[in-house]
Amino acid sequence: MHNRNSLLATTFLGSTLLFGGPAAAENIQIGIGHQSMVTNTVSGGIVLEKLKLIEKYLPSTGKYADASYSIEFRDYDSGPPITNQMLAGKLDFGVMGDYPLIVNGAKFQETGKQQSRLIAVTGYNLKGTGNAIVVPAASSVQSLADLAGRTISVPVGSAAWGMTLKALRDADLFDKVSIANQSPPVGAANIAAGKIDAHADFCPWSEIMEFRGSARKIFDGSEAGVPTFHGIVVRDEFAKQYPEVVEAVLLATLEAQRWIQQDPMQAATRVAEWTGAEKEVLYLYFSNGGISTMEASIKPQWVEALKYDHALLQKEMQIPDLDFAAWIDASHLKKAYAASGLDYDAMVASVVSSQPRNPALKPAEIWFKDKGVVAYDSVAAMLAAAEEAKAGGQAINSTYVYDNLSGLKLFGKAAYLVKDKSGEVLAFMKKADSQQHIAQHGSTPLPAAEPLAMLP
Repeated sequence: MHNRNSLLATTFLGSTLLFGGPAAAENIQIGIGHQSMVTNTVSGGIVLEKLKLIEKYLPSTGKYADASYSIEFRDYDSGPPITNQMLAGKLDFGVMGDYPLIVNGAKFQETGKQQSRLIAVTGYNLKGTGNAIVVPAASSVQSLADLAGRTISVPVGSAAWGMTLKALRDADLFDKVSIANQSPPVGAANIAAGKIDAHADFCPWSEIMEFRGSARKIFDGSEAGVPTFHGIVVRDEFAKQYPEVVEAVLLATLEAQRWIQQDPMQAATRVAEWTGAEKEVLYLYFSNGGISTMEASIKPQWVEALKYDHALLQKEMQIPDLDFAAWIDASHLKKAYAASGLDYDAMVASVVSSQPRNPALKPAEIWFKDKGVVAYDSVAAMLAAAEEAKAGGQAINSTYVYDNLSGLKLFGKAAYLVKDKSGEVLAFMKKADSQQHIAQHGSTPLPAAEPLAMLP
């Protein structure tokens, strides 16, 4: 059966033969569905589009010697519409989160005629951070237990939804909390307006709400114990017809990931210009020690997480079976890694994860408006520098610290800070954790490291 590309080529060929002259070259259409507002997908979507990275790697020899290309990027708020467009043959690639990826593979296999293939990961967090539950900043709620008898909204079918179900069940709250289906923008607006008790979402919406001052995090995805990640699926028909084009897309994705890693501040600034997401939030994800790791290999941990997620989706939403062995295909990615001079197996074995008091990371940073990001040897030194900047009229975009218990990177303004008797300042993601430390060590609570919103 011809797809739209081969039909187009056949039409061109027929017309040229009918009227004489050389056969027309094939125009290969490449349709990519992505989510520019989802931090873990940008290396497979918006960065490729804006930096025109795919064009650098498209094949131009052999059967592609006379080919021309038309690349179309379509931006979506979530994964399900991308899957629908792929099933209809209107998109060839889809970039989406772990739960939508599973639904994509299962729905394709269910047709009995079409298949999709999971070919790469665009960004991950081993512990599951990126998903989170927040409450309005002024809410009295401090923990999951406080949500009993209340309502939480979440994009149903997303990784955040899966995290929410697991968290509520683990806390014996599943039958005590009402769940409403709300998209990220709607949930964020309702949190800001105080119209919902809590909202669960995927990256980077919880941090966007934190940064805007409208929400407070009460549960982090790392507490659910399931990794979170996003990846790329391709229609199998396209991959078989144009395997070199698939490798070109993956080579471009690897370059996009390197581009983010090499200069996270610049990457955050550029992606913010393209998407409207705050650059300070994006830096929290992109930076060294940040929430996301942009690396493409398909690790055993991801396969295990996908199987767990699939079982949950089957239980809650009755999605079809999924043959994981047939669906996951790293062959194209292995070629892209080899072409980039990288050892695929070594990347599979290398997993980045947060750790408390990581000696490889400075414990605090300030992003100054005029001079960029400066790292400090202690949270206390960062606070002193912030006070000095305030006195000198220097504008600060944001401050960053690490949770003392998990090692997760936080906004200074969202952290609960505690000063020990030794003078050391520690940061905590949760108020209850800071209070426990105070009770055990006789420490003193400090005001948060608020960013200084001063005009130049």
